[in-house]
Amino acid sequence: MSSRGDVHPPTGPAAVPPALDPLAAVRADGDPRTDVYLTGTVFLDIIFTGLDSAPVRGTESWARGMGSSPGGIANMATALARLGLRTSLAAAFGDDKYGEYCWEALEQGEGIDLSLSRTVPGWHSPVTVSMAYEGERTMVSHGHEAPPPDFVFDGKHAPGCPPPSRACVASLVPGRREGWLGCAAGRGSRLFADVGWDDSGRWDPADLADLEHCEAFLPNAEEAMRYMRTDCPRAAARKLADLVPLAVVTLGSEGAYAVDGRTGETAEVPAIAVRELDPTGAGDVFVAGFVTGTLAGWPLAERLAFAGLSAALSVQEFGGSLSAPGWAEIAAWWQQVRTYDAGAPGALRRQYAFLDEVLPAAYRLAPLARAVPTLGFRRPA
Repeated sequence: MSSRGDVHPPTGPAAVPPALDPLAAVRADGDPRTDVYLTGTVFLDIIFTGLDSAPVRGTESWARGMGSSPGGIANMATALARLGLRTSLAAAFGDDKYGEYCWEALEQGEGIDLSLSRTVPGWHSPVTVSMAYEGERTMVSHGHEAPPPDFVFDGKHAPGCPPPSRACVASLVPGRREGWLGCAAGRGSRLFADVGWDDSGRWDPADLADLEHCEAFLPNAEEAMRYMRTDCPRAAARKLADLVPLAVVTLGSEGAYAVDGRTGETAEVPAIAVRELDPTGAGDVFVAGFVTGTLAGWPLAERLAFAGLSAALSVQEFGGSLSAPGWAEIAAWWQQVRTYDAGAPGALRRQYAFLDEVLPAAYRLAPLARAVPTLGFRRPA
């Protein structure tokens, strides 16, 4: 296994360090170098969009759009980095062209710290094909069993015990405890968690035991209702607030709802209507936006609104990681709503008025890298 010390930069637009630091007002001497730490599996995502319907057995379907980008935990890492947070990712990368592309795109393209990541010889990258249609997506994945953490990471590195950081984001796995969460919490990191679908069908609240280390839990409505045994997502959020200080439940087209179990405060924001291209990774972008607002010390309603805006902007682009918006996209949207879109509801302008304090009067940044159809494609000289 090895670190990638000799990777070549990607051929697309290179990342520019964000000119806007959302945590500038709260940074102090002695703070951790890392804002957010993550660990997990990086996939290569191949995304097909523009399908009129689900593929039908025995037929050939043609997609009107296609893109490739790093996926899996890379979705969250990229979304955080594009919002200006100093992001560290500990992950195993495949020893193949896909792994090399993902490493370059994340480290060179997005400025993500991969010093805790490793390339594993002989292990090829997991791949997911995502097909977007009718506002949803269907995914087909392939990959060999990931190498055990003890093989990939030596005793000086995560995920046994991550380095000091302001926050960590974890994806809970039903039936499995994540030992590093307790260590991270003990070092003062604020922990944010989401959860994947429970293929076992148990939906046992005991599987959420790691929430004892977490500050916030951000499931979607279906997950929250199944775990809390209720048919109302808002009721599920209130019950979850007994297990974790802050429960945030995403409601799809209805927006999101949050309950602060410490103060009893609740907040709800509607979803922003956009023309959706691909919903892949929108949940990860939502979490990244919420983490950013939380670390910056924003009020609960503003954090929820910002997370929803970030997710809404992401679904207008291909893929999960490279669809994440940066501050330039956020500023452009706000400028349109505030100045040019005379038909924008007054409630929308009031909901996001806090962006006037966050964004500089004139904000410009180099174009972000986006998902590309073909890896390694070279334009003619």
